Amino acid sequence: MTIAMGLEALDAAEPVLSDTEMYRLGLEASTGGEDGIFDLITAHKWFNLAAMQGNLEARTYRAELAKEMTAEEIAEAQRLAREYLATRRARAN
Repeated sequence: MTIAMGLEALDAAEPVLSDTEMYRLGLEASTGGEDGIFDLITAHKWFNLAAMQGNLEARTYRAELAKEMTAEEIAEAQRLAREYLATRRARAN
């Protein structure tokens, strides 16, 4: 991969959501949202990402969810969080 290709990929990447947006997505996934479907793995992913950005409420919810999840589910949520970060770029302030 050349530097030019790396810069093109960065330019094409979507911006990372804010901690508040991630927190809200975590809440929606953990409560079933409008569709009523609970997804603890997705919820953990969003809470984890929000917590990484300093959202204290997300840290609390992530810890509570982890008590209800298997080690494999938590590992999957963490893998999805890493994947999300790998395909996004930080927002310009």
